Amino acid sequence: MKRVLHSNIPIFLPHLACPHQCIFCNQNHISSQNDVPSPHEARTIIERNLATIPRNYDIQIAFFGGSFTCLPLEIQESYLQVAQPFIENGSVSGIRISTRPDYIDDDILRMLKRYRVTDIELGAQSTNDEVLRKSGRGHDRNAIQNAADKINAYGFQLGLQMMLGLPGDTLETTLQTARDIIAFGAKTTRIYPTLVVADTPLAKLYEQGKYTPLSLEQAVEWTSRIYTLFVENNVTVLKVGLHPNKDFTSNKYLLAGPFHQSFKELVLSNIWYEQFKPIMRENCTNQNIIIFIPENELHNAVGYNSHNRNELLKTYKNVIFKTDSALQNYEYTYCHN
Repeated sequence: MKRVLHSNIPIFLPHLACPHQCIFCNQNHISSQNDVPSPHEARTIIERNLATIPRNYDIQIAFFGGSFTCLPLEIQESYLQVAQPFIENGSVSGIRISTRPDYIDDDILRMLKRYRVTDIELGAQSTNDEVLRKSGRGHDRNAIQNAADKINAYGFQLGLQMMLGLPGDTLETTLQTARDIIAFGAKTTRIYPTLVVADTPLAKLYEQGKYTPLSLEQAVEWTSRIYTLFVENNVTVLKVGLHPNKDFTSNKYLLAGPFHQSFKELVLSNIWYEQFKPIMRENCTNQNIIIFIPENELHNAVGYNSHNRNELLKTYKNVIFKTDSALQNYEYTYCHN
């Protein structure tokens, strides 16, 4: 089956209309964007991006960064109206929005349906009530489940975003959040390790010694566990970790936390490392091994900076990776020679 290539045209509306100050959030620092584009400027952004995306891509217009459905209805409509001509002429296939679970109701969903919104992503972050309370989310687990049920009932594609390492979070509560995301019928997810960003309540807790972020090693391990869980249950992981902007890489706003420019690579490499552990226990230092892996997993199987291959070389004389189109996900076969 030919893979459909997808691209979003992101229009960031940082903090626009969001009624809460979550403990971890400063959208302006995270996105490096302070100005909110007007509907007219949004049209320009769409036109500029369309000129650079190949015609064979499936393209969506994506309103990200704020809580879209918290806006007054007339403002929501003013942005959605901008997208309509591009849907009508076939330039884009639909609209994706991100919002809060507690700002979803029948009136909003009917309006979004009328304007041909196709995907709704909810910032769930956690499904543990204590973690949600400590994070200042302003809603509980039931709000997430109720919103998910409504979105699915109206025929939208549901996405549920989650965060790891929030105050009060544990590996078990993180795994339960992932299991809930699957049970709530999400088709997509995004996984973000919690970072301590300047000018947030979490930054104050960190500076007071009342919050300790996950180490990079912990974040990679936790994310590997839940990523595998999503793959096994056919939930598409759209993103892993924050995209590195210039301010984060210069540590202008990032105070602490498991940030790495290649965080997703570390995670995918670690998943394969865990898969290879049984064959690393063999005593075959005088033998070569040929490992067959899925076609699209060669880079990840070799490992970040060849980590997995180097670890296997402690057990085998030589390690050769080959692809096999019959294998999927994290399946592999091997032979000695």
